Amino acid sequence: MSGSSVFRSAQPARGVEPELPVIPTALVEVDVVQRWRDGVPGATAVFEGEAGPDLAAAAEQFSVDADVLTAIGASASAGDAKAFPLRSGAIGWAIGVGSGEPEKWRAAGAALARSVRDRLSAAADGESEPGDLGDASDADYLQVRLPEDAGDELVGELTLGLALGGYRFKVTGEPAPPRLRKVLLVAPENADVTALRESVRRARELATATALARDLANAPSNVKDPAWLTGLAAELAGPVPNLTATVRDEKWLADNGFGGILAVGGGSSRPPRLLQLDHRPADATGPHLVLVGKGITFDTGGISLKPADGMHLMRTDMSGGAAVIGALLTIARLGLPIKVTGLVPAAENHVSGTAYRPGDVVRHYGGKTTEVGNTDAEGRMVLADAMAYAVDKLQPDLLVDVATLTGAMKVALGLRTGGLLANDDELAERVADAGARVGETWWRMPLLEDHADAVEGSLSDVKQTPAGPGGVTAALFLREFTGGVRWAHLDIAGPARADKDYSEVTVGGTGFAARTLAELAASLA
Repeated sequence: MSGSSVFRSAQPARGVEPELPVIPTALVEVDVVQRWRDGVPGATAVFEGEAGPDLAAAAEQFSVDADVLTAIGASASAGDAKAFPLRSGAIGWAIGVGSGEPEKWRAAGAALARSVRDRLSAAADGESEPGDLGDASDADYLQVRLPEDAGDELVGELTLGLALGGYRFKVTGEPAPPRLRKVLLVAPENADVTALRESVRRARELATATALARDLANAPSNVKDPAWLTGLAAELAGPVPNLTATVRDEKWLADNGFGGILAVGGGSSRPPRLLQLDHRPADATGPHLVLVGKGITFDTGGISLKPADGMHLMRTDMSGGAAVIGALLTIARLGLPIKVTGLVPAAENHVSGTAYRPGDVVRHYGGKTTEVGNTDAEGRMVLADAMAYAVDKLQPDLLVDVATLTGAMKVALGLRTGGLLANDDELAERVADAGARVGETWWRMPLLEDHADAVEGSLSDVKQTPAGPGGVTAALFLREFTGGVRWAHLDIAGPARADKDYSEVTVGGTGFAARTLAELAASLA
């Protein structure tokens, strides 16, 4: 997408909308080379030795005295990045990598990216000198020396950190701040550069999925309505080979019986949409994977109104849908030989005279009815429609839904781990393993059959908010719409948002689950 990133939906004027940063956010380019360039900004690792950080080995790489690194407080702690001037006039960085495990290199790459970003921003603001990083308005590149045993996994983790650690999204009238554009990874002489470059390419595609999901989650909801979200996704999908996008409007949803999406979106002046992304490569093998992501572009809670504290964060309540969009684009760009469909039911849960009510009975796609207990449990309402449609029309072999669904899962697992519930052990293991390979942690929770009867309705087929453990009963509700298909439910209410930077994660929408979904597809291809 060139020029302005704002996709204009055909909605009534709502005042002056801000112009967003360009979406997708541009990420740093990464390449693998075998020659260290003197006079170019660079970074080298500080490993943990038997008696503390091995500063002498790191200093030798820069031809400086170890006392220099001691003076700047360099350490081997993963995520520590300290800058200092080199004799050439360029800037050097000592980055901690602990004992050198690949995931520590992800944290080191992210810390380096943030350090460079902050240094360039300070220079642009006239607060400090950038050193030899190029002109502050158009920073060029730096280099990172890889260790002798650098392999595919280490290089992939480092690339993820470099690409995502410096991410930022800010709606402002100021010019775009300078950014790091390229990083050269300097490999040892005996390295397989071709293999390492392929690892870099794949890791950067995974980072692109995460960054786009962050972009979509961070976009403010006075711009981001269901038409904007689905329309932008369709526009981004347009030039990608073997990927097609279809956006269905509220009339199509009504004609085809999507009562859950229409109920949730009925209180807003900005009507709901259903996005379908189809990846159909000619060489597809294996199972048909369908991914369903919750796309609530803003959630007031409806008539069951949320407290004011924290409601501003509900612009990220479509993080599951954003993860599905990011994953489908990456799956297609990677050319994975597998049939994958993404569905994003998008709606705005608002308060008005047309909003749905507690006590209403809603008829979903396919005919099953739900008695509404709480209008703030809207995610499961839209997911139910999309999942029932997937089972009926798409005939999936595997069905995975992802959503910021329950506060109960945040209480159970905190803010850095996603909840995983499934009716199939092998699929659950595949999801967890995929997450582990791309740096996203999942914890499997039980589908407790003791609570299954709580989902049964008396006034309707099922209850929307059955009694019992909230994260589990929400999954049991969704299971009613799977048609017995092998299914996994991913609750990302905790890790979808971050209130501080850590490792490659940045404040705001995190893009959590996008990489897992793409890696899951790759494992099935």
